[in-house]
Amino acid sequence: MDIKIKNRHRLKTKEIKKILTELQNIFDFSFFNEKTIVEVGEIENQKLILINGTPCFMYYKNKILFTLHGLNIYKPKNKYVVVDRGAIKFITDGADVMSPGITDADKNIHENDPVWICDETYQKPLAVGIALINGEQMIQSKKGKAVSIIHYVGDKIWSFSAKVYK
Repeated sequence: MDIKIKNRHRLKTKEIKKILTELQNIFDFSFFNEKTIVEVGEIENQKLILINGTPCFMYYKNKILFTLHGLNIYKPKNKYVVVDRGAIKFITDGADVMSPGITDADKNIHENDPVWICDETYQKPLAVGIALINGEQMIQSKKGKAVSIIHYVGDKIWSFSAKVYK
């Protein structure tokens, strides 16, 4: 079954500036400028932000999160959570991140921040989600959930994005 993007349209400069400001506040980095072609669209009720045709960001409860392809393109240096090899299979099946599987995290993560999850060996993005606890607690805690997963390798957004590169 082909996944189609609906309601796709190009944003105006004012709307692009608003997104840039929000991303700057979250990640302390400018990923593109107002001259970039920025569009929005939906895949199965999930609103995406496309940069030069590639779905790089998504909205979740009025927060902007990276997509996995956006992480691979822009390679942010903060808001990361590193997991051990044992956690990878569960996360790529869509499971939330549990504290015992975390080996490192950005200490500046606050509860409810958008975060991205990577493996400890190659630092490859595995998923994105929302922090349930702060970065210090993620590192120190040995029980409970730490991150609620929103998007992961193998889900519908990943499948759609993968077709963009073929």
